[in-house]
Amino acid sequence: MLQENIRNIAIIAHVDHGKTTLVDKLLRATDAFRENQQVQERVLDSNDQERERGITILAKNISIEYQGVKINVIDTPGHADFGGEVERVLKMADGALLLVDAAEGPMPQTRFVLRHAIAAGLQVMVVINKVDKPAADPEHALNASLDLMMDLGATDDQLEFAMEHVIYCSAVNGFARLSPDDGNMDMFPLLDMIVDALPAPDVDAQGPLAMQCVTIDHSEYVGRIGIGRVYSGTLRAGDRILVVKNDGSRAMAQVKQLFTFDYLGRKECQEVEAGDIAAVVGIDGTDIGDVYTDPDNPVELEPIEIDPPTLAIVFEPSNSPLVGREGQIVGGRQLKERLELERENNVTMRIEELPDKTGMEVSGRGILHLSVLMEQMRREGFEFQVGRPRVLFKEDGHGGRLEPVEQAVVECPGEYAGKVIELFGNVGGTMTNMEAGTTQTHLEFKIPTRGIMGLKNRILNVTHGEAVFYHTFLEFGPFAGEIGARQNGAMISMSTEKSVAYALGTLQERGQLFVGPGVDCYEGMLVGERSRPGDMVVNIARTKNLGNQRSSTADISVQLTPPKTFSLEEALEYIMDDELVEVTPKSVRMRKRILNETERRKWRVRHGMVDK
Repeated sequence: MLQENIRNIAIIAHVDHGKTTLVDKLLRATDAFRENQQVQERVLDSNDQERERGITILAKNISIEYQGVKINVIDTPGHADFGGEVERVLKMADGALLLVDAAEGPMPQTRFVLRHAIAAGLQVMVVINKVDKPAADPEHALNASLDLMMDLGATDDQLEFAMEHVIYCSAVNGFARLSPDDGNMDMFPLLDMIVDALPAPDVDAQGPLAMQCVTIDHSEYVGRIGIGRVYSGTLRAGDRILVVKNDGSRAMAQVKQLFTFDYLGRKECQEVEAGDIAAVVGIDGTDIGDVYTDPDNPVELEPIEIDPPTLAIVFEPSNSPLVGREGQIVGGRQLKERLELERENNVTMRIEELPDKTGMEVSGRGILHLSVLMEQMRREGFEFQVGRPRVLFKEDGHGGRLEPVEQAVVECPGEYAGKVIELFGNVGGTMTNMEAGTTQTHLEFKIPTRGIMGLKNRILNVTHGEAVFYHTFLEFGPFAGEIGARQNGAMISMSTEKSVAYALGTLQERGQLFVGPGVDCYEGMLVGERSRPGDMVVNIARTKNLGNQRSSTADISVQLTPPKTFSLEEALEYIMDDELVEVTPKSVRMRKRILNETERRKWRVRHGMVDK
């Protein structure tokens, strides 16, 4: 039975294509939204990290009321590190909007989510945005989108639907059109097409209750909140329900509160019909994949498996000489409590305490996935240190090791393609596809996750910053052997003092500096990179010897090149096994694990690394 008064749609887009602006304009196109001033004043973006990074890191739901039809809009993450969210939330949708820039066409990130949408059998409607740009080429963008769908294995029915349902719009100017120049100046054609063309939920409203939890929210007051779609029956507040876990275990629970999505917020209700999306309070310890069903007539649904983590990193309390200067929370106990809270909220991460109690190991899908957590914690006032990310291996059942393998995509000018291919060859990458265009060359590689770390900076260097680099988890493959690590040595501070321009002026001749003058440094801190292998201990506080003679040129200031700065992700990819990244609310510093040079030498002797 079709639930004609509901539409569940997912939005697939790279954020630069104007996803947030489009949803905002759709909301404002409805009369109820215009009448509700409180809703109008709320902000659509979910948090500062998302706005600054330019990606969606969590799947979020909103709803729109239009012509008596409730449209549930599901925003999908665009980055592969958050792929666990993508695969689950698409289960709530019946159709999708593929949002594409009229000038740029589909971006590499779009491929990741669209592949899952096609595999889920969703009908895809193409929305060509920014048709008002001077460089807009809507016809090319549409053809590129259809070619991409074909490459990703779309069925004939999906391709035919996409070709027949195309909208041209400018979200900034608030118009949607059936053709690029038909003169319409409102968003109603897009809303009309969603209501008329995208499929309604095909559900059994009279059958036994069946709802599956696909994402988890958390509240300090009520604990975990299970969010998912009601596939059959009706869910009511106060009902006694059967909760079936992924492993088959069963338990009884009571629905204490029930919510549906209402524009940008949630609205408490007494019942939710089949086909709608609900948030359920009262299921203790609910988890991804839990099925809420009728105890007397239970319904079985296919379990949801969360993708396994591919990288692990150890969080430790900071023991830096500068600890406590920039952050308010520095203790190991507070760090453990914060990560245990994250374990409750974030089901896509695996968080465990180390056997020796010295730190907490956090496992996730990639560098970005882990660094988002670090960024949140540093903004909360935490100071901590983390080691080099470690790739997680699996057993193949025959005693061999399997490691995560990524699909990497590089788009760069043709003259740099050879250097990019050489870089990938040095870190175990294998080229699988190459397409040479008039100006850009499209390269695809299979590469172990170990080889990805630190590769982005090297690609940008050899392409003079003109490359676009993207990678996504592909599979677990055979162990690829040893992969070359960072070749250049580091400049390491020998004392805990402020850096001096005179000293930096002589050091910059030996390599690239990471600090400028007047920066607080400490013994064992990385202050630069040598131009050759092997670490070098340096004095960053050396001043010029003063004599009793004066010269007309003696006081000419030192000319320093700007130091190289690292983002959190770049620092994690740069460090070696014997190094750490110190994270504070204001700074990201790199340091040696053992700060004292004498102690480092003793450690190298004990571990047989004297000649290395």
